[in-house]
Amino acid sequence: MEEKLKNIVQGQVLTLKDQVPCQEGQIVSKTLAQNAAVSITLFAFWQGEEISTHASQGDAFVTCLEGLGKITVDGEDFLLHQGQSIVMPAGHPHSVYGQENFKMLLVVVF
Repeated sequence: MEEKLKNIVQGQVLTLKDQVPCQEGQIVSKTLAQNAAVSITLFAFWQGEEISTHASQGDAFVTCLEGLGKITVDGEDFLLHQGQSIVMPAGHPHSVYGQENFKMLLVVVF
């Protein structure tokens, strides 16, 4: 698969949190790049929305862009505030919950 950026204006300064809206009762996502080695996606969670427990084949690096999210890795909860990051290791069960409206950048390295 060819490496390619998509869904994003190139050659301009961007504020990532402004690239995805929080929508009532939803999780909104926007893929910025995806190939065999990496996936880069923006997510916006409405308060109370979640991605249930699952495991990924790659290491998942999450950075909170706005709001407050609860990240659960191997059954342990972590609150992620704006500017904070966490790694969810490949093969480990994890979930993401919008403790309040929450925006994050997800980079998965395979």
